[in-house]
Amino acid sequence: MTQESPELQFETLVSLCKRRGFVFPSSEIYGGIAGFWDYGPLGVEMKNNIKRAWWRAMVQERDDVVGIDASIIMNPRVWQASGHVDVFTDPMIDCKNCKHRFRADHIDSDVCPDCGAQGQFTEVRPFNLMFKTFVGPVEESAAQVYLRPETAQAMFINFENVVTSMRRKLPFGIAQIGRSFRNEITPGNFIFRDREFEQMEMEFFCKPGSDEEWHAHWIQKRFNWFKGLGIREENLRIRPHDAKELSHYSKATSDIEYRFEAMGWSELEGIANRTDFDLKQHAAYSGKSLSYFDEETNEHIVPYVIEPALGVDRTFLVLLYDAYREEEVKGEKRVYLQLHPSVAPIQVAVLPLSRNEKLTPLAREVYGRLRPHFMTQFDDAQSIGRRYRRQDEIGTPLCVTVDFDSLEDAAVTIRERDSMEQSRMRIEELVAILREKLDS
Repeated sequence: MTQESPELQFETLVSLCKRRGFVFPSSEIYGGIAGFWDYGPLGVEMKNNIKRAWWRAMVQERDDVVGIDASIIMNPRVWQASGHVDVFTDPMIDCKNCKHRFRADHIDSDVCPDCGAQGQFTEVRPFNLMFKTFVGPVEESAAQVYLRPETAQAMFINFENVVTSMRRKLPFGIAQIGRSFRNEITPGNFIFRDREFEQMEMEFFCKPGSDEEWHAHWIQKRFNWFKGLGIREENLRIRPHDAKELSHYSKATSDIEYRFEAMGWSELEGIANRTDFDLKQHAAYSGKSLSYFDEETNEHIVPYVIEPALGVDRTFLVLLYDAYREEEVKGEKRVYLQLHPSVAPIQVAVLPLSRNEKLTPLAREVYGRLRPHFMTQFDDAQSIGRRYRRQDEIGTPLCVTVDFDSLEDAAVTIRERDSMEQSRMRIEELVAILREKLDS
């Protein structure tokens, strides 16, 4: 068995994702649409696992964070107060020759990357990234609204509602998972930069003066979360923003970045110290107080906010990219995804040795026994070797093989994905043993 470390290109991952049912181009039969993707049967399972893992770490396992699920479309004054209407822009240029558009900060010279024309770019101009639509039957400016470009603002405008209804004391957080929309000039690198995507964000409200300590806390907490999902530490780093990079609301921001062989270090998650900017802005625009009464000091304060924010889609991509492995086994290439069991779309596969009519009933019985406990797949098509390789390629940690000996000894063979080692286990003990292996 020879280990290989090929430079993984996105084309390889795109092919695997489509072939195995992870991700499909949206509207593909009509030619697709840039920046939009559909998640297939395995993709949706993995996405749900990622969201469950995040929610468990950010809400379920803590006593100082609660969740909400807010509307995608909100009063447009929300986006005026947040600054998105005025400053949520990217610099855009056009090539006069081929008419293609680009982000100006992604172009390194005066040569068009698509047609090769030199010196044919227009002047740089700002382009607002928010999608516009209308509420009601009349398309007029008074009815214009926006598809949210982030989930964060809903947590700020619901600050008082959460404090009152849940009797929250500082420090505490509000978490949310939901879809956002950004009209990216140049989406690309597979699902790394999309126009429709899903975010996992948390706004952690704390007393001014404690914000730097909480900022450091959440940076380390989030870094450890990625390591806990099996992402190799050598591919992760924490990079603080310099003063010129900081957003208008930020006192300090650090990105957790991932090292792609295909495009270098790229942002995976941002953890920002937003100070009291957002609550003060919404209070000023709405005329409603968004302060907090501090019983210790007997005064009203406006909390500072620490924001860990990342995308489900980008996390999905990084987990797949980091898990991709190739090795040579007995002269043949084996591709497998070394996914953590908590995010693998299928945890256990049940594989009868053949479609023999004597094996099928027992194999189906084992399958039915496991399904309430694990995301399980039944596969009896082609040879057992091909089925092992198929499960390897989708990241299934464990395969359970039902053979003719199973009819006599009421036992099955468990095959592990990474080591390919096999062991014999009694069917009556199977659920407990599989759970132990998946949790280890």
